[in-house]
Amino acid sequence: MDAVILIPAYQPDGRLTDLLVRLAGHDVVVVDDGSGPRYADVFARARALGAEVVTHDRNRGKGAALKTGFAHVRAYRAGRDVVCADSDGQHRPGDIEAVAARLAAGDADLVLGARRFTGPVPARSRFGNGCTRTVFRLATGRDLADTQTGLRGYPARHLPRLGTVPGARFEYEQRLLLRAVRDRWTIAEVPIATVYLAGNASSHFRPLRDSARVYGPLLAYGTSSLLAFAVDTALFLALAAVTGGVAGPAVLARLVSATLNFTVNRRYVFGRAAPLTRAARDYALLAAVILAANVVLLTVFTAATGSAPAAKLLAEGVLLAASFLVQRHVVFADRRPPAPVPAPGVTPARPMAGAGQPH
Repeated sequence: MDAVILIPAYQPDGRLTDLLVRLAGHDVVVVDDGSGPRYADVFARARALGAEVVTHDRNRGKGAALKTGFAHVRAYRAGRDVVCADSDGQHRPGDIEAVAARLAAGDADLVLGARRFTGPVPARSRFGNGCTRTVFRLATGRDLADTQTGLRGYPARHLPRLGTVPGARFEYEQRLLLRAVRDRWTIAEVPIATVYLAGNASSHFRPLRDSARVYGPLLAYGTSSLLAFAVDTALFLALAAVTGGVAGPAVLARLVSATLNFTVNRRYVFGRAAPLTRAARDYALLAAVILAANVVLLTVFTAATGSAPAAKLLAEGVLLAASFLVQRHVVFADRRPPAPVPAPGVTPARPMAGAGQPH
């Protein structure tokens, strides 16, 4: 296996060294993400087992540790692919090697070690992965078996891009996956074992804070949509009460809320990858289609329920998901071909085995 195995580690236990024993003969880089003096012995054993240890002076997060590892491989092992694995024993050496072998085939831009979640899986992990997979499919149109796997393979040609993806903690891997879909990368999945030791007690994932980071892009869209919905609904109800009509108030309210929604989405949610003129044109077309559908649904639901507020809620619920997908994949999408990956620079001399590189 020619790929470098990259393992980010924060306050690891003996499972890290057990994994390194079983990976004997492979080229392994471990990033100590500021674990502190109490864990010096663990990393000393890692060096003794042949791993190279790169050390953060403080805890910066898994995303930052991965970026440090990618930069280190580019600097000292230019041209080598990278397979990322976790330090807590969830990834078996055979599965790591399987991801590396699939990566070596050369036809994939990203290889995921996909768990099937069979056997004893902690309830929070099963629920969390199921929710993330569903939300990811709704957001991108891609159905991946495991969107939260930490076992991932990256070809050397993409390492320069990995450092440009924002995020320093657990949200980094989710954002990287979203970027891969946006840039139309070929994503391959390799089935791997589902391993949770001691109920996943060693995980440093903080359910509330890190979930907010992982779901950040989708939460931002939801907030933007709720804001537009509130403005749209308030104006619609006020105008409907004054005029007694439905179609006219719906059109005026939608014009105001759509302008607000476009501005917020372009600035804070989807970014400015798409040119303003094209994005505004496509958004206006989308808004016109949504508006027409909204008027039809409002008329139908109002007649069926006898309640304008209830009709408004039903109509917006039907159209919300469709609007999100069209905005992500059409309106605000970057349709330019991916920029060429720069050729690796001159490879510096590799440091002595076991020498930590401070960052």
